[in-house]
Amino acid sequence: MKKVVVFGGGTGLSCLLSGLKMFPIDVTTVITVSDNGSSTGVLKEELNIPAVGDVGKVLISMANMDDEFIELLGYRFSKEGSLHNHPVRNIILAALIDLKGNLTEACRYMCKLLNVKGTVLPLTEERVELVGESGDKEYFGEEEVSRNIRNIQKLTYDHDITICNEIKEKLLDADLVIFSPGSLYTSIIPHLLASEVLEAVEQTKAPLMYVSNLVTQPGETDNYNVGDHIRVLNQYLGTRKIDVVVANDAEIDERIIEKYLTLENKKIVMLDREAIEGQHAGIISGDIFCLENETIRHNALKTAYLIFSYLMDNDS
Repeated sequence: MKKVVVFGGGTGLSCLLSGLKMFPIDVTTVITVSDNGSSTGVLKEELNIPAVGDVGKVLISMANMDDEFIELLGYRFSKEGSLHNHPVRNIILAALIDLKGNLTEACRYMCKLLNVKGTVLPLTEERVELVGESGDKEYFGEEEVSRNIRNIQKLTYDHDITICNEIKEKLLDADLVIFSPGSLYTSIIPHLLASEVLEAVEQTKAPLMYVSNLVTQPGETDNYNVGDHIRVLNQYLGTRKIDVVVANDAEIDERIIEKYLTLENKKIVMLDREAIEGQHAGIISGDIFCLENETIRHNALKTAYLIFSYLMDNDS
């Protein structure tokens, strides 16, 4: 069975994983833990733990359980009080960190409970904050970083972090390393701020794949095409570069495009083939988007199929 390591965080990663679990692939998912917003930020501050929000979303996306139980884990308390806005999955993960000793073991237990096919690992066990540097000014925390990307020259963490040995081992043994769709600067790049990740990525023989975002993120990637995303990733990757990109090349209805631009100030991420080829990256393109209540999403099955086909075509 082919072994794949996926780096990411947020909704884009969850969508990708929901497709990959349909194929005979051994998937290890590594998730950022520097989020500081909403329920995650509150628990992180009050309990002095890593961010659990993205971890919980990924576990649900990979779960093989009945829909009612998944709905329970996703339930968010709506009444005012100390539990307001906390999803059940976050509360359970916070409790398991206490019971099991760390977030890695909490994830391992949840994978058994949810019959998850594959491995879910937090990037680090440490409570960590994303920091944006701009001359003599610093932007502290993921939310502030996201709002000020245009002013930021370099991303870093508030301290050097240690990753678990299992992540290194999985990378060295991988047949493919994927950087998932998601917030480029706050969900994907944070993995590459860990020196141990960069060292292992440099040593692995696995090709590096980027699954491109479908739309831009206001404030972070305004006017970015696929080639721009690859350029930024390559800057943080160091000696290794993106080998291949999976991107959408199907036309999206003009009405939907206009709605996104007018209501959310988002644009379609265009497939700029010459810019990508100029960075020596291969291109896998197809009709990989779908509409859910007029929201543009990756078609999980089609996207995963292209990835699986690439793995099979590169079978050594």
